Amino acid sequence: MNPEFNFQPGDLLADKYVVVDYLGGGWEGEVYLIKERKTNIERAAKIFYPKRNLKGKTSSNYARKLHKLRTCNVLIQYHNIEEVEFKGKAVSIFISEFVEGEQLLEYQKRFRGKCLPVYQGLHLLHALTEGIEEMHKLGEYHGDIHSENIMIKRLNLRFELKLLDLFNLGKSNKENIQNDIIDVIKVFYEVIGGRKKYAKQPPIVKEICCGLKRTLILKKFKNASQLKAFLEAKDWN
Repeated sequence: MNPEFNFQPGDLLADKYVVVDYLGGGWEGEVYLIKERKTNIERAAKIFYPKRNLKGKTSSNYARKLHKLRTCNVLIQYHNIEEVEFKGKAVSIFISEFVEGEQLLEYQKRFRGKCLPVYQGLHLLHALTEGIEEMHKLGEYHGDIHSENIMIKRLNLRFELKLLDLFNLGKSNKENIQNDIIDVIKVFYEVIGGRKKYAKQPPIVKEICCGLKRTLILKKFKNASQLKAFLEAKDWN
C-alpha cells in the first residue's frame, strides 16, 4: 500500500516530532517512527486518514480504550494525540511508545517451511492467551488479532509480545470476547503450518484447534482463563 501522507525522514510533525522512518500503513492510516525533538526519544506516530477518523472519533476511542487497558503489558502505551493540518484538512496523530521487535509474520519466515515448531507455537499461544485474559478481565477486547498485528521478542522459552492496534466494534460483549479467543487459536493454527500440516499435527494441537470449528472451540474454552489453564495443565514435552 502506497502511503498517502508520504512523510519523509526529517519532516517535522506538530513542531515536536521528527520523522525517522515509515513503518507501514493500513485501513485507518499510516505509522511512522518518530523522535521527540527535545528528548530524542523514539516514539511511534499513527496518522489517521481523515475519512477514517471523522471528527476525531476513531483516534479518541482508540486512546480511551488504551488508557483503560494501560496496565495490560501486551498492549502499546498511549502518550497523547496531536492535530496538524494536511492539505487543508485536520489530521490526528496518535503518539505511542515505539515497540521494538519483529512482526510475527516475518519472524515465522525464519523457520523451516516458514512454520514455528509446535512446541514454540504452544508457548506463543500461551503468551497471547495471557494477554487477552488481562483485557477481558478489565471488560474489554482486542478485536483485531492476527500475525501482522503481533510484535514479538523471543526470550528463551518465553515470548514477549505486543499487540498492535485495537478494533473498536462498540461496547464489549460476549461475542467480541469470544472472537479474541477464536483469533488467538487461529494465529496458533497458522504459525505451525495451517491446513497444510494440520492432519499430521500431534493430538494436543487438535485438542486446541478443534478443526477451527467455532462452536467446538467455545464449548471447550468458554473464556481465556480456561484456555490458559488447559495449556498450563498439559505436559508439553
